[in-house]
Amino acid sequence: MPQDKLGVEIGLDEGSSSARISRYETGKHEAPYATAQKLAKALGIPVAYLYCDDDRLAELILKLGIAKKKQICEVEAILGYDL
Repeated sequence: MPQDKLGVEIGLDEGSSSARISRYETGKHEAPYATAQKLAKALGIPVAYLYCDDDRLAELILKLGIAKKKQICEVEAILGYDL
């Protein structure tokens, strides 16, 4: 998705949306958490993915984000996590 379109989709001003998204991507500026939530929703990813600095863990976060409830329960069982 182009940066300007993404920015507009999350409510940024059309004239500055591309530049702001670019600054978030490059790490020049950190998006406020509420903005990160909007970005994640627009991109269809878990917000935790945006903060992950480990590529393998980020990939797991993406996969868990789209996993079905049964699959998540199976992963929790493997990890010994009991709700």
